[in-house]
Amino acid sequence: MDTPRYPFLRLSDVNAPFRDEMAEAMLRVLDSGYYVGGPELERFEQMLAAQTEAPYAVGCTNGLDALRLIFRAYIELGRLRHGDEVIVPANTYVASVLSVTDNGLTPVFVEPSLDTLNIDTALIEKAITPRTKAILTVHLYGRAAWDRQFADVARRHNLIVVEDNAQAIGARADAAGLFGTHTTGGLGHAGAFSFYPTKNIGALGDAGAVVTHDAELAAAIRAIRNYGSDRQYHNIFKGLNCRLDPMKAAVLAVKLPHTDAENQLRRDRAALYNRLVSNPFIIKPEYSDSPSSVWHQYVVRINPDAAPGADGEDRYQRLAAARDDLRNYLRNNGVETAVHYAVPPHLQPCYTEYAHLALPVTRLIASTVVSLPITRTTPLDDIPAIAAILSAYRPSL
Repeated sequence: MDTPRYPFLRLSDVNAPFRDEMAEAMLRVLDSGYYVGGPELERFEQMLAAQTEAPYAVGCTNGLDALRLIFRAYIELGRLRHGDEVIVPANTYVASVLSVTDNGLTPVFVEPSLDTLNIDTALIEKAITPRTKAILTVHLYGRAAWDRQFADVARRHNLIVVEDNAQAIGARADAAGLFGTHTTGGLGHAGAFSFYPTKNIGALGDAGAVVTHDAELAAAIRAIRNYGSDRQYHNIFKGLNCRLDPMKAAVLAVKLPHTDAENQLRRDRAALYNRLVSNPFIIKPEYSDSPSSVWHQYVVRINPDAAPGADGEDRYQRLAAARDDLRNYLRNNGVETAVHYAVPPHLQPCYTEYAHLALPVTRLIASTVVSLPITRTTPLDDIPAIAAILSAYRPSL
């Protein structure tokens, strides 16, 4: 297969600026003899806590485990019980929902806003029942899913707020969080991070972390991630092995201070796309130069008018075909793209119990989204060419 002129992502390019410092950090771990735990992990946790304005950070194996550990710890502490309802955005990656059901909790799906693609905060209160005990907010595509209405609902209903911050490290919400902070991950009671290699700040392999303002929760998560042990051979929980190894922690500690610069690199590309793309068949993402988005992905949508005259399931299929037509056109013109995410969680084969839910806004988004190149893999000078190619698109169906 030919290499595209405008690739979506090359991780070697993303890591190139940090190569020497990362190599030095890895050698430091090698020479230290600390291969599980130790000072490099503690240093990274302290840096992440400071960055997110939360007092506690706990490294773990990946972003899904970070979420799983949060809900598991709340159950162990008696603040959640199996069967409790957790409000979740319907438009998200399946990992968000997996963390809820894996802990015997019940997800309650809330539709997204077509403007933000995040959970529609105006719909949250309508979904609350006497069994609702928590909200999982997902800062999808790097945009903070947080506003005053969200915080007000959480406070009035005394709900636990968990953030899926896998895609939004370094974003700052316009409205203050529950503890007066503005940085995503530190807005609610606990926040989960993913450092999967493709993230704005990525590890060399899978990695994750939890941040929280709650000392008791942090202690429980530290124990659960280490076989449930609060000290050697003393297991207070039936725990897991979800530790972040110091080699990955040392690499992340190299990259973490560059979070703002990496995010600004993406903002610059997003701003240029938004200024230059002009096509009636394409809907651009809502744009702001606010730090509330770190543009983990730049996601455009096929205009639903591109598939007129269809209803129900046929409409979604026609829209997906129109989306494929756009991607084929871009591929033929050297632009590599991705789709995040073509099948929403409630329609995944593992969740047949939720397949009856209509969720038309979620279905519309899943059928029409296309992610464009936005990392340092794509030089800023290439964005006008990609924008021109996109602007010239006309459906061939």
